[in-house]
Amino acid sequence: MRYHPFKTDVVLPDAIVVKLYTSGDQIRGYVRQFADPSENDTIFPGEEMEPEAAFHLAATHGEGETPIFVELTEGVEWNPAWGELVRDMAGP
Repeated sequence: MRYHPFKTDVVLPDAIVVKLYTSGDQIRGYVRQFADPSENDTIFPGEEMEPEAAFHLAATHGEGETPIFVELTEGVEWNPAWGELVRDMAGP
């Protein structure tokens, strides 16, 4: 699966975003639907989960047509086992 880095100037409303962060010594994530800045994002579900589960949930909500963006917080590095992180939206 291919993912795109989260940047507020690139992500459009209704895009799916997986946010990965550290919780203790583990990497956790949650999925949200990016909203218009005047509204609150929708979080699916409101609990933390392992990265693989977060990416699966994102794919389900994106229905294969919506690009999935990834927000890496401080201390989280991309793991190629999760898929391909495409650095440029126009890239192959």
